Amino acid sequence: MAQNIIVQVGQCGSQIGCRFWDLALREHASLMSSTDPKKCIYDASLSAFFRNVDENKNTSLSYPSPIRTLKARAVLVDMEEGVLRSILASPLRDLFDGEQFIRDVSGAGNNWAVGNRFYGEKYRQILSDEIRRQAEQCDSLQSFMLIHSMGGGTGSGLGTFILSLLDEMYPKVCRIVTPIYPSKDDDVITSPYNSVLATRVLTEHADCVLPVDNDSLIDIVSRCDSSTKKNDNGRCPFDSMNTIVANLILNLTSSSRFDGPLNVDLSEIPMNLVPYPRLHYLISSQIPAPFKMTTNSSIPRNINQIFRDALSPHFQTLRVRPQIDGIYIACGMILRSKTIQMSDIRRNIDLLKLKHMKFVKWNEDGWKVGLCIVPPNGLPYSLLTLANHTCIKETFSELKERFTILYRRKAHVHHYTDHMELGDFEQARENLNQLIEEYKNIEQTNELLDTTENKNSSIATTNIPRLNVLS
Repeated sequence: MAQNIIVQVGQCGSQIGCRFWDLALREHASLMSSTDPKKCIYDASLSAFFRNVDENKNTSLSYPSPIRTLKARAVLVDMEEGVLRSILASPLRDLFDGEQFIRDVSGAGNNWAVGNRFYGEKYRQILSDEIRRQAEQCDSLQSFMLIHSMGGGTGSGLGTFILSLLDEMYPKVCRIVTPIYPSKDDDVITSPYNSVLATRVLTEHADCVLPVDNDSLIDIVSRCDSSTKKNDNGRCPFDSMNTIVANLILNLTSSSRFDGPLNVDLSEIPMNLVPYPRLHYLISSQIPAPFKMTTNSSIPRNINQIFRDALSPHFQTLRVRPQIDGIYIACGMILRSKTIQMSDIRRNIDLLKLKHMKFVKWNEDGWKVGLCIVPPNGLPYSLLTLANHTCIKETFSELKERFTILYRRKAHVHHYTDHMELGDFEQARENLNQLIEEYKNIEQTNELLDTTENKNSSIATTNIPRLNVLS
């Protein structure tokens, strides 16, 4: 069984990571206690995210009581120690040792340059040593999974520094990033700067990116869990939003952790869904909502409905419109169920392709499917969809517009130039422009192929503009 290391950076990354470890323990405890509630053996599926510090003892999974023989395969980084302190005071504290916490006290001040250039270089050796220590404790390291926000300073700056460090240290190990993009009405005035500067590093150093935006998380919680009470600011509680992202990672790795007719290793996801190295941003959606764990009232019973809902924008973690704008480059589905068969999946994929999905001409069979027989804890099934779709360019266009409004007047730029050059802003904006143009180029080339087919004319392949996708 291959192992994965979670790297959670900043306040947002630490909170989501904390929720992930809680849910991961509950999932494995529920599964193993169903066969033997008193003696649960440390097995291969558990080793994907945990290591056993005492090989001579059986591992008891009676969570939420402390589990003293398990340690999480994780690195926790924050330049403000508030969230890390709360983890040390929680029931999860025994999952970590002191070396896994890398922290400071002053914070990055919502400044990408401080997080990336100042703290990155300051903690480079400590980060390298801890990452190497965690990697050496893996028998077969499969991936690094990075969780961080894009709007703040530590998450965007130090998070992307760690990503480039992982590329430098372990270039052959898959790097999957789950970045949380800020809302349009985010109260951090410099978040457009931080997001654009961070996006450049994600494009250059990640193998696969599963972007999430706060607006979509709020929409999902408000729509799917009417019993959730909003806080004083009229916003949904962060715990429900964090649960969505934590379950995204759990479902993503389920097929590589548990048995099933069709397993999918994490390295297969970029291999099958990312035909061009820079176009590795995947739009995710999950059916059903993960916080419906105590009621089945809104869970669809019809198998066909499950797959139709998987393409609904109501369950997407990014505010885009794949059914209206753009075209599919590739698509993946990871299903967890004891009852759904491969024949059901094939039939529904054929129906979706025929009625609801438009693929690029050169990759009309660009599917990757996984089927795991272990459903999520408390749910009869789950379906995770990963779409490589050109409509994501709209997200980048909106981000570029917000960036330009600030940068046109050079507002707040002086806070950054103490640690970076002004040219870094220009390069980050140009990188974003290129990324948008590459997605547009996919659409334009496909439209030309469509026109050629409709006219039943023969046109030399050399006359079709080549995709100008940078490697």
